[in-house]
Amino acid sequence: MKIAVIGCGALGSFYGGKLCRDGQETHFLLRSDFEWVRRHGVQVKSPDGDFHFNPRCARTPEEIGVADLVLLGLKTTANAEFGKLLPPLVGPRTAVLTLQNGLGNEEALAKIFPLEQILGGLCFVCLNRVAPGVVHHLAHGKIVLGEFRRWPEPRTHDLATMFRHASIPCAVSENLERAHWEKLVWNIPFNGLGVAGAAGLEALLDSQSPIANRRSVMPTDQLLGDPRWCALVREVMLEVIAAANAKGLKIEESYADLQIERTRVMGAYRASTLVDFERGQALELESLFLEPLRQARAAGVAAPRLAALGRVLCALDPAGPGLSSPVRK
Repeated sequence: MKIAVIGCGALGSFYGGKLCRDGQETHFLLRSDFEWVRRHGVQVKSPDGDFHFNPRCARTPEEIGVADLVLLGLKTTANAEFGKLLPPLVGPRTAVLTLQNGLGNEEALAKIFPLEQILGGLCFVCLNRVAPGVVHHLAHGKIVLGEFRRWPEPRTHDLATMFRHASIPCAVSENLERAHWEKLVWNIPFNGLGVAGAAGLEALLDSQSPIANRRSVMPTDQLLGDPRWCALVREVMLEVIAAANAKGLKIEESYADLQIERTRVMGAYRASTLVDFERGQALELESLFLEPLRQARAAGVAAPRLAALGRVLCALDPAGPGLSSPVRK
């Protein structure tokens, strides 16, 4: 299978690398790391075993051409580039699979390509890109695949088989929307509260409290190690679950406790939003926090903790305060 990997940071490099190592024809679209990866390949350091691979490297999508599968690992802040990056890669039989965080990514793709070509994937994995061409895999790695607004097709199961053959645990979901909300149960508190820790607990509990970036971010072990922050993690999780249930997606409240216990084994893990914040990069506010908040409110769930979190993150976002207005809508 000819696979084009778009967004070759930690996520794209890890999964694209496993497929490359398994013998798939894997092309990486690269910008800043192009020369390094072309000359040296990519090194993945993992508790499951380190490995090195050499993908086919390209600077432009035209160099790759039409692929059988387009694997999207881009930050959602780059979704405006879909119209430029993807058409040269997509033919009438190409499957476009987004592994991005949050909500709205499949909808953005559906504005460009037929619905039946679009799939979504949820990645339950702890990864960081630590240097050009170097990825540190800490734990987990499962992918859950689903069709956008459709039941799973034979193609979906074929892709799952391909991932499993490459030593990637992979399951198929009959309800991609529900799978997205299950992932948000983890993503919203550990990405969001980890960054909001820079403003302090009072900024989340008191809407009148001034927001200042005066502390460091809080990795998962710090959030769960402080009883006040751990309680807030659970409160945010329960709001996300309440929103999902109001939409008819049926997630048990016990799922929050399951996710908290699974996170304890990760140690001092910095989720992707924490890394972006520390690097001074734009946060994935829209897909991870603002769109879920809008959908919660539309379903009749006030979600005050999620609203406070959105307010704080918009104020802290290195991209500037102009993104704060959606929180008040």
